[in-house]
Amino acid sequence: MPLKFASLGALMAAAMLAGCSTTSSESAKDPVASDAGHGRCEAKAAEFAIGKRASPELLEQARAKSGAQNARFLKPTDMITLEYRSDRLNLNTDNNLVVIRANCG
Repeated sequence: MPLKFASLGALMAAAMLAGCSTTSSESAKDPVASDAGHGRCEAKAAEFAIGKRASPELLEQARAKSGAQNARFLKPTDMITLEYRSDRLNLNTDNNLVVIRANCG
């Protein structure tokens, strides 16, 4: 019986180690680039949106011009996470959904 558990343990350890190895000869692929070609957000390019009413079209235009991979509107009452993402555009709005600030993160 102990031999059965020992061989089962060895088999599980081998399976876990095999999962950590790589078999691909290809190097890591480059991340997908945005329209700007670099995937990093440039908030200054999205400042044209300040003073305009929030809309899906405005968000997409600002995202594309800033070079960000993704974008979001942030209302004054929205809960946000604190992780910084250099590829994300934030358009902050007031209570009337008018953009008051553009920043990355």
